Amino acid sequence: MVQPLRPFATMRTLAILCGALLLANLPGQPPVYGDDANPVVAVVNADPITRQMLADATLARYGDSVLDNVIINRQLILEACNDRGIQVSQAEVSEEIGRLATKFGFSVQDYLKLLQDERNIDPGRYGREIIWPMLALRKLVADQVEPTEEEFNRAYVAQYGEAVKCRMIMVADQQKAQMLHREAVANPSNFATLAKQNSDDEVSASVGGLIPPIRRYMGDSRIEEAAFALENNEISPILQVGDQWMFVQAVRRMPATVPNAQAMPAIREQINDRIRDQKMKTAATELFTQLQRDANVVKVFGDESLEKQYPGIAAVVNNSRITIAQLAAECVKRHGDDVLEGEINRKILNQALSKAQKKVTSEDVQAEIERAAKGYGFIKGDGSADIDGWIESVTSDGETTYEIYVNDAVWPSVALKKLVEDRVHVTEQDLQVGFESNFGPRVEVLACVLGDQRTAQKVWKMARDNPSEEFFGRLAEDYSIEPVSASNSGKVPPIRKYSGQPTIEREAFELKPGELSGVIGVGDKYILLKCQGRTQPVVSEQSAVREELVRDLTERKFSAEMAKEFDNLKDTAEIENYFTAVKEIASASRSNATQR
Repeated sequence: MVQPLRPFATMRTLAILCGALLLANLPGQPPVYGDDANPVVAVVNADPITRQMLADATLARYGDSVLDNVIINRQLILEACNDRGIQVSQAEVSEEIGRLATKFGFSVQDYLKLLQDERNIDPGRYGREIIWPMLALRKLVADQVEPTEEEFNRAYVAQYGEAVKCRMIMVADQQKAQMLHREAVANPSNFATLAKQNSDDEVSASVGGLIPPIRRYMGDSRIEEAAFALENNEISPILQVGDQWMFVQAVRRMPATVPNAQAMPAIREQINDRIRDQKMKTAATELFTQLQRDANVVKVFGDESLEKQYPGIAAVVNNSRITIAQLAAECVKRHGDDVLEGEINRKILNQALSKAQKKVTSEDVQAEIERAAKGYGFIKGDGSADIDGWIESVTSDGETTYEIYVNDAVWPSVALKKLVEDRVHVTEQDLQVGFESNFGPRVEVLACVLGDQRTAQKVWKMARDNPSEEFFGRLAEDYSIEPVSASNSGKVPPIRKYSGQPTIEREAFELKPGELSGVIGVGDKYILLKCQGRTQPVVSEQSAVREELVRDLTERKFSAEMAKEFDNLKDTAEIENYFTAVKEIASASRSNATQR
């Protein structure tokens, strides 16, 4: 969120901005990435974050993926269009956005707002990265995607033609399929029961094997031919589909639908559009694969030797040079908001460390990596942390490098620990509470959760009048609004002390076996408990688990204090985020322009 400029901060901020502008124009200064003339994107407690700092940070995190998946690909499409004299105008992009908005039942303004809110795609990026490439590829393969009459006829039959309503049995074992098939052929009227009891396909099994009607040209031609060869109640041969074995029973034939003649033009257009889309996806994929295969691409970014040979260049695509500045600008457009938030947080932590006269050392970072590796189960046979295995795991997505992991995950965690380490102490009382919570006796109960007090009182009276556990279980099945208790006849996990629900704990631990609690109000819910007894502790001496308790409680206390410290630092920091503010102003301007 953009922090409002306080009156006493306005002159200071203007001075910072002016100083940064002068600095950007001095000889020998590195170039400022992007097309924004303002080189300062945020100020954190009077300390500026420049656009170039933001660009460097986004390049480090997203440069590879944006270069490979966006810029190079877009360049290949652009060159293919230029070679064939194809152009996609802004008017065509706007027209396609309008067509898609209408197709989904939105105005253009609401459609673009939905993309922004739900998928975080601003209108400029949507037109540039999604609509333009789609229209360009559509034009490049236009001669390959026009539906033929035969394709239309097949699609029409698939949608409106004759169909066979069927039941299906599908299992993974061939011998079981053969056994079930013999039973079904011997007693066709029992097919639904056989499917319900034996079919591995849970969706159809739950309705006696019924599946959507089988039409021609919908999918596997073998299944279609088998279904259309059947008379009512007749059973098909066994068919192997992937690693499954299946057979169907024809329930009834469904005649073809004959649409109204007046609707046929719209139906033809709808079907042809669908065929074009399907063919375009295939043709565009094949074309794009060929463009990539035939292209002469030299990826400079990330290769130290090539970076010396091509200074300032990110890649060379068929002799066209893509600059680092272009790549940085694209990275900032796509990921600037998230990365800037991280840089603001890093700035806040650095300032807090400096104020506390503390530093994060390489030894601290290494210790945190070892702790994380052990915490996630990466442990060698000798009990030490499997650092290599852990690093391989956290970088396995192909985008997270070791440096990014350390900078974005490890360093902030260590910094916060440094800031709160003097406040974290595990006392004897903490150990006693932790021991009772984790290893002490627990109360085994049946529970019924109700949504209103009147129903709770009615159910409580019934439970009091019939004190058997079986009756309470039936009450839970009939009345409980909580899924676990409703589906398990009231059975829920045993209640332990210090779990964070003191009202329920207090009531539960006062009950004796067989006793019914009162109506327990917790928030907007009302709970009834039926005590079944107490569990027997497996560990009776605190000393046997003291080391484990100390480690666990220390981690929990650190987590709580770190979260509290970070929230406090953010709440008290003076942050001016111009990058987000400019985008919000631009978005509001576009919205107002659309409404006019």
